Amino acid sequence: MEERKINQPTWDAEKGNPDTVTNLRKALREVKDPEMGLDIIQLGLIRNVIIQGNSAVIKMIMTTPFCPFASVMLDAAQKMAADSLKMPVQVEMTDEAWDMSMMEEGTGMDWGLY
Repeated sequence: MEERKINQPTWDAEKGNPDTVTNLRKALREVKDPEMGLDIIQLGLIRNVIIQGNSAVIKMIMTTPFCPFASVMLDAAQKMAADSLKMPVQVEMTDEAWDMSMMEEGTGMDWGLY
């Protein structure tokens, strides 16, 4: 199983699907925030993944409430997740506010964000 970063949330799907979740994280790393140049896993934008039966729900946030690239990133996350999981995936925006502490350990320092 992939090493957990300090600020990375635990997804519900990890409880019964650790290998599937590892592959999903890898796939979602392909989805980049165009403004920041970092992937949605590095930024901590995926807050939860729930797999129930033959479908999945991803809970996602944006770095800003009115992110101009939100629809592009949501669509890309949905496609990458569906391809990785080989099942229908719904991506839902949550109202949780993003902050830099949600980033993977060391990511902000690497990019001069702290």
